[in-house]
Amino acid sequence: MRSILVVFSLVVSFTFLSCKGQSSSEINNISTDEMQSLLKMDDVQLVDVRTPKEFKTGFIANAQNIDFLSSTFDEDVKKLDKEKPVILYCHSGRRSANGAEKLLKAGFVKIYNLKGGIVQWQLEGLEINKE
Repeated sequence: MRSILVVFSLVVSFTFLSCKGQSSSEINNISTDEMQSLLKMDDVQLVDVRTPKEFKTGFIANAQNIDFLSSTFDEDVKKLDKEKPVILYCHSGRRSANGAEKLLKAGFVKIYNLKGGIVQWQLEGLEINKE
């Protein structure tokens, strides 16, 4: 009887931990190739977290600029849909990683961070737009 109780406890614990892992949000650091695939989705939200001055020097098509260094960043990201995927990028990846952490804490479900930022995007010869 005791062994049945132990096995049952293990099964319940494993099931609980497995379900918990599947439903939790996390930040996915992605390559430029992975980002290009995600950008083909209709509902993806692309966010450039650099300053407006940096944004004007060149940005990835369809990106909206929400400055991570701005005092209004937390308010500005509330305009995004928490249920839709969000891809963040910056110059090299540091600010966007910090921004992704804030989105995670704010309850966003699918968060992606471009490894290497727009610098990596350009190093791979991918197109940027300018205002």
